[in-house]
Amino acid sequence: MPTRKEPRDSPLQSGTLPRLEELSEKRQHIIRPALESPREFVLLNVRDMARRLATGPATIVRIVQALGFRSFKDFKHYLHDLSVTSATILDSMEAAGKTTRTPKILRGSKKQIQQNLAFVLDQVDLQQVLNIAVRIHEAKRIFLLGGDMASSLVDYMEYHLTIAGLPVMAAVTPGRATHLVRSTGAEDIVIGISFRRGLRMTIEGIQRAKQNGAYCIGITDSMLSPLARFSNELVIVPTNSLSFAASYVAPIALIDLITAAVGSLRRKQVVDRLQEADHEQKHGYRWYQTES
Repeated sequence: MPTRKEPRDSPLQSGTLPRLEELSEKRQHIIRPALESPREFVLLNVRDMARRLATGPATIVRIVQALGFRSFKDFKHYLHDLSVTSATILDSMEAAGKTTRTPKILRGSKKQIQQNLAFVLDQVDLQQVLNIAVRIHEAKRIFLLGGDMASSLVDYMEYHLTIAGLPVMAAVTPGRATHLVRSTGAEDIVIGISFRRGLRMTIEGIQRAKQNGAYCIGITDSMLSPLARFSNELVIVPTNSLSFAASYVAPIALIDLITAAVGSLRRKQVVDRLQEADHEQKHGYRWYQTES
């Protein structure tokens, strides 16, 4: 009796690449343009995609299933995530259109910001946020990794966790990331923040930390991020923008949720530290004082 093959997770669920090499050369030739230029195909239905690839809809469906996707809809979700991870700054600006009317651009940007925040409000799992906060609270050491634009998010999170009195260390440069992760162990937690294709220092840092036994969490914008392959768990938040740079309103909102949960778990320690800081905040030399 032939053995039954166990169903495997689709590439969209597992964060892995579809198994293109399992297709015949002819089928690889048909589907390759969609995988190499996902932005050009992500909005097409199966008939339009088949017409664009010079084949039939039934052939497209069979190829999609052979790649490991359960349906054409799953494949379109994959193309969407693939277009996100492969997008450049120029792609973001071109997606916004060619209008030079500032009021129209601002209205579109405002709507995009609302959509990014709505994702956090509607889609982020608060139980997952609480679980992450518990791990942060109980960890021997906390390491934060993120470079380039994400360094601002690392600094923001480090500042809040420092106020809470936690043993946190941050790396926003490749050299420091390399040296920090060497010392990670099973009692540590490592949080890597990187978007789109992923910054090399962050991905390799998470990979090394996981090999050392640390619990690794990735904050990114797609299941196809390289962080998915090396993190124990992943948190997805959008960075969609109509401007020349990614929008970080959603990642900052996520960090606010995490630090709020940490503050709740460490309420006594935080209150004690803030009581010490209260006098300085009212009368310290860092603050501007009026003559009155």
